[in-house]
Amino acid sequence: MWSNHPKALPFLFFSEMWERFGYYLMIGIFTLYLKDVKQGFGMTEAESADLYGTFIALVFLTPFIGGLLADRYFGYKKSIVVGGILMGIGYCLMAIHNLSMLYLSMFLVIAGNGLFKPNISTLLGNIYSTPQYNNQKDEGYNIFYMGINVGAFICNFFGAVLYIVLGWGYAFIAAGIGMFIGVVVFIIGTKHYGDSILKKGVKEGDMPFSTIVLLILVPSIVFGVIGWMIPGAIVGSDSTDAFIFACIPVIYFFSSIYFKADADEKRPVAALLSIFAVVILFWAVFKQNGSALNTWADRYTNREVTGGTKNVFDNLKLAQSVTYAKDSVPKYDALFRIQKVEGKVVKEYNYPPYFKNVAPEKLPADGTKVSLWATNLSQSINPGWVILLTPLVVAFFGYLKRKKKEPSTATKIALGLFISGLSTLFMVGAVWASNNGTDKASVWWLVISYGVVTIGELFLSPMGLSLVSKLSPPRITSLMMGGWFLATSIGNKLSGVLATMWDTYDNKANYFWLNFALLMAATVMCFAMLKWLNKIMKEKGLV
Repeated sequence: MWSNHPKALPFLFFSEMWERFGYYLMIGIFTLYLKDVKQGFGMTEAESADLYGTFIALVFLTPFIGGLLADRYFGYKKSIVVGGILMGIGYCLMAIHNLSMLYLSMFLVIAGNGLFKPNISTLLGNIYSTPQYNNQKDEGYNIFYMGINVGAFICNFFGAVLYIVLGWGYAFIAAGIGMFIGVVVFIIGTKHYGDSILKKGVKEGDMPFSTIVLLILVPSIVFGVIGWMIPGAIVGSDSTDAFIFACIPVIYFFSSIYFKADADEKRPVAALLSIFAVVILFWAVFKQNGSALNTWADRYTNREVTGGTKNVFDNLKLAQSVTYAKDSVPKYDALFRIQKVEGKVVKEYNYPPYFKNVAPEKLPADGTKVSLWATNLSQSINPGWVILLTPLVVAFFGYLKRKKKEPSTATKIALGLFISGLSTLFMVGAVWASNNGTDKASVWWLVISYGVVTIGELFLSPMGLSLVSKLSPPRITSLMMGGWFLATSIGNKLSGVLATMWDTYDNKANYFWLNFALLMAATVMCFAMLKWLNKIMKEKGLV
């Protein structure tokens, strides 16, 4: 696999694999830990989803600044190493069960990811920029993307074993150790990076960083503080209000790029801003994997393993042993349900015990122990599908290209939105099959839904990055790439906002119908713009 590629590739591959190992291990257990009333913080579904959404929103917002700092001031090696160390420390500090420490650790992960994530990808591109390897860049990125998903796939098995056997803290420490391994691997490969790790410096036409600070960062902080301090919650919570207010100066800034652009730049910039707007809705649904879909796996999916499978899961410590106590079910209704005021969840004293929605005829005998596979293992379904489907999608588009029938980049994005929308229908089917959650649903509903949305992801996510690099005016490519990250960030936050509404839907099918409607609206908007987008790409010689 490595023989025809730069010697730096395996070091970057394994660095990113271990970094994603740490990140997705942490994300896979984050909301479960927040909601745990015994060893976590006993948060409600809404509280945990809100914090999760804010967290992943900020994680995807800081790469914009981290990329600019590395480009102009720090260089790539220093940024990647410092960012990785900050993230590793952040994961380890999550092991300390204290709310203030949790916020500090989240801050370190957010800041560290901003320095690490954009720059290791940029470094890979720099290494492939020589004439010897330039024609292999796409293949190199495909191999690199596999590293991301290998890390995301295997981490949840380690996380499950550790939090079942030793507790949440050890799982978070494992995430930190994974990150530190990634940093060590990266440093070992230093001699193979050559001049690619050096900073580019400020070039003619670049917007001064001081201007970016004054026009984006400072106003965003000020607006965020205002949003936080406004009495009451305008949109669900103080953190959501703060995030929305903080985005106002950033959105205004990117909108002003269009009005200030030269005549020949206006249409490409307008095309990118339009794409940014529609993909927000994709990320809003896709990123519910760590919130609403994690809840579905935990509470509504049949996680019992029996026979030979039970023996394997028990021996590998991937299953939790739970005892059925007949008297615990009515007590749950009386004491541990959820407190509502005017239909809104105020406090959830305990999240539903596994047996609450098992059909009466399927309940085990009183005192029987059953084995349940760990909830966070469901987080490995998506990266597993990515590993399986990426070669097929690449081969499919390669076949269409040879037949001269390959769709344009914009068309692929529109199709990705449509396919992603179809994935939500399988979750509607899961609600139907489980009688609206009164019975357990088969895990295959989750597996198929993740499989379909993964196809949508492979049509959309890499194509969006490609479109930014193709249409951006050269002097503001970094800024427009920041716009893509901003859209991702807003979508991530919206995913948390949507997940906070989970308990307000008595019919869970309506929740997934809402997700379907959002993605179909984005699909319609994208297809409506398709002729215009393709015309702009044709003018740029890209179709």
